[in-house]
Amino acid sequence: MMFAFARLSSHVAGPLMTSALEGLKLVAVAVVAQAVWSMGHKLCPDLKRTALALAAATLLLVFGGAVVQLIALMLGALGGMLLCRNAQGVEAPSLPPVDRRLGLAAVFVFLALLILLPLAAAAAPRSVLGLGSIMYRAGALVFGGGHVVLPLLRDLLVPGWLGDNAFLAGYGAAQAAPGPLFTFAAYLGALIAPPGSGVGQAALWSAAALGFIFLPGLLLASAAMPLWNWLRRHPMARGALAGANAAVVGVLGAALYSPIWTSAIHGPLDVAIALVAFLALERWRAAPLLIVLFCVAAALTRAQFR
Repeated sequence: MMFAFARLSSHVAGPLMTSALEGLKLVAVAVVAQAVWSMGHKLCPDLKRTALALAAATLLLVFGGAVVQLIALMLGALGGMLLCRNAQGVEAPSLPPVDRRLGLAAVFVFLALLILLPLAAAAAPRSVLGLGSIMYRAGALVFGGGHVVLPLLRDLLVPGWLGDNAFLAGYGAAQAAPGPLFTFAAYLGALIAPPGSGVGQAALWSAAALGFIFLPGLLLASAAMPLWNWLRRHPMARGALAGANAAVVGVLGAALYSPIWTSAIHGPLDVAIALVAFLALERWRAAPLLIVLFCVAAALTRAQFR
């Protein structure tokens, strides 16, 4: 679905398509606002974690950038180790047994790719390998859920690979697709493919982006399973996790303002559409697909009366 949308959006132009893309950007406003709201209630239940979230948001708003996002998460984890050692432990899910040797091998592969992919991509930065390196780095550094990939990927891809409008439109369209938000990578890969690419070449770029963004999470999950019981019981590990989760809320809150709000909201009517969509998600538990249809329909209707 995301691949088809990328192919369609890159070949269709005109006022109607422009209005539809504006509607998709309003979807992004509502969805990320709802994510910040719900994650804030869950991950920042006390003053200490709320302070960590605000500190992370301030850091991102003042300085910005993928490196600063990583620093904010690390500082959140450090703050959690110092302030949140009494955080409630995570309920242990039923995990399949993973041999420690397999876990160590997964760590080795994860670190090797994290170091070697950027070196290999430096020789051909605008290639499938260059895109794969960016996606792998994003998948490796994202912590706290799929929405957190938004500011990280934007910093790595905009404006060098594509524009803000196309980026946010794809993010809005991803809300209508079933499955994890990382499928957004399929759209990005297809859109970034060289101009004039056929379906086969665009599919290669799309598959590479999708594979590389999921790979680090799979490797880290395999590595962490043998340590899970220790991590969930150790006070400092619990505190670090609680602090990093709080920082995630701040990172996402900063992204809600820039680039999402600043790119999508241009007047009171945009605010009204986004607010209705937010309330529909948060209060009425409307399906994301319905939110997408509402925002696009509202944007198209608005265009008719301009």
